[in-house]
Amino acid sequence: MPRAAIFDLDGALLDSIDLHAIAWHEAMVRFGHDVSFEQIRSQIGKGGDNLIPVFLSESAQRDHGEELDAWRSQHFKAKYLPLIRPFSAVPDLLHRARDAGLLIAIASSAKRDELEKYLDIAAIRKLVDVTTSADEAHESKPETDIFEIALQKLAITGSCALAVGDSPYDAEAAGKTKVRTIGVLCGGFTENLLRQAGCVEVYPGPAALFARFEETFLTK
Repeated sequence: MPRAAIFDLDGALLDSIDLHAIAWHEAMVRFGHDVSFEQIRSQIGKGGDNLIPVFLSESAQRDHGEELDAWRSQHFKAKYLPLIRPFSAVPDLLHRARDAGLLIAIASSAKRDELEKYLDIAAIRKLVDVTTSADEAHESKPETDIFEIALQKLAITGSCALAVGDSPYDAEAAGKTKVRTIGVLCGGFTENLLRQAGCVEVYPGPAALFARFEETFLTK
């Protein structure tokens, strides 16, 4: 049985992916880039440091990459963050994991101030042992920094933990640190994409994980 469960937030515990994609799309358009919502949507799960280079040339990144990211962040907080809601049974799932003896970590590509708000939106602040945000990492998912920091804070190795995430980028980052990943479909990525990225199991969302907890790798 693993000693810790490492959860992503956006798309895994919170219904926020489309809202992030809309904010990124609007930022791209504002700064003169013809990038569709669908193109942006496929990249959500990465931090801005890895998302922006997909769509901006090196010269554009130098010219206004940081400004675009800052505008997107403020725009998202003002317009879309208040609309975020948790998926069903999120506190129940974390309570169940704690009752099973697991430490609980949050490993998110969100910035620290956003992560703090997310913990309250999901009503899980008191259920979490450690958190890791983009502010602590040199590079965001799908690079390993966020998971490596979470493991250091938990004082365990990757083989002693299990991740829960909604995107291929979660599974890729976790896999590089020897952490197995349970995928959830509520973030909008297909089961095929999640399994290709390395997910050992796939469930519809937190409520299904809670209902079938004893069957999952969280207990094995």
